[in-house]
Amino acid sequence: MLELTMAVGDYDRTRPLIDGSQPIDGVNATILALTPEEMFFRAFRHADFDVCELSLSSFTLRTARGDNPYIGIPVFPSRAFRHTAIVVRSDRGIERPADLKGRRLGTPEYQLSACVWARGILQDDYQVMPADIRWVRGGMEQAGRIEKLKFDPPPGLQLDAAPEDRTLTQLLVAGEIDGIVGPRLPSCFEDGSAPVRWLFADPVATARDYYSRTHVFPIMHVIGIRRELAQRNPWLPATLLKAFTLAKQRALEHLADTSAAKVTLPFVEEQLVAARALLGRDFWSYGLTPQNRKVLDTFLRYHHEQGLSQRQVSAEELFHPASLELYRI
Repeated sequence: MLELTMAVGDYDRTRPLIDGSQPIDGVNATILALTPEEMFFRAFRHADFDVCELSLSSFTLRTARGDNPYIGIPVFPSRAFRHTAIVVRSDRGIERPADLKGRRLGTPEYQLSACVWARGILQDDYQVMPADIRWVRGGMEQAGRIEKLKFDPPPGLQLDAAPEDRTLTQLLVAGEIDGIVGPRLPSCFEDGSAPVRWLFADPVATARDYYSRTHVFPIMHVIGIRRELAQRNPWLPATLLKAFTLAKQRALEHLADTSAAKVTLPFVEEQLVAARALLGRDFWSYGLTPQNRKVLDTFLRYHHEQGLSQRQVSAEELFHPASLELYRI
């Protein structure tokens, strides 16, 4: 048995791997369930894990530079429509995306996948360019956050660091920034300590319209394997793809069993029906399918246009070849 370490988020689609109910052929894995921030920082700063869930953006940045310690497999453990990623103060006259021009917006890291998608949507759908906004980078709830990977901001981009002893949430509450773009909601959104709201009044309806026009369900994360490990064990990429796919199937079967709610949330079965009606039955697909290629090509274009990747990366460059060919019966 191959002994390896794996870091993934604790989701229904990864939990069968974490609890051991979905085995990985030929592998004995020590699996760590971690937050995205910890996983990504440790993986890209120190390559701590043999197999790891990774930020698609940072993964692309390193692939474009040619120094990525990981090679990917087309497993996408995190996807999200990022219209909810844009939060603004409700007392600044920001009523539509065009009102963001000239404003100061916080961002935890400019390279975050959620931020790449949000900026791309603003650009493509509303003609609000990244250079139209004054960006302030810093920790959302903890001061001193830095970009996990260094990059050179493109000419014309206004990207400043937040004060070392201030968080983005503190700046938002104090009115020193007009909003935040990021994968998490600031704490003031829930506790009411500042007048804030989503930019889009009905982000779900806006996202549904976006998908109906583009057929893009944004990908946030990818699974990476140490390149040296994949080279020594060429059977491993396809084996991991199989295990992650079966784990996701278990999760969906569990979710579809409506005899009793499997998550602590009302209207789950109605949401499942609505998701399948909009996105199709295999709405959280893995593999480099034509649909996923379109999503990745859109992201890779945004990534290059926003100055994060030195060149536009192709989808095939992200993945181990053995994970792109599947057997059929």
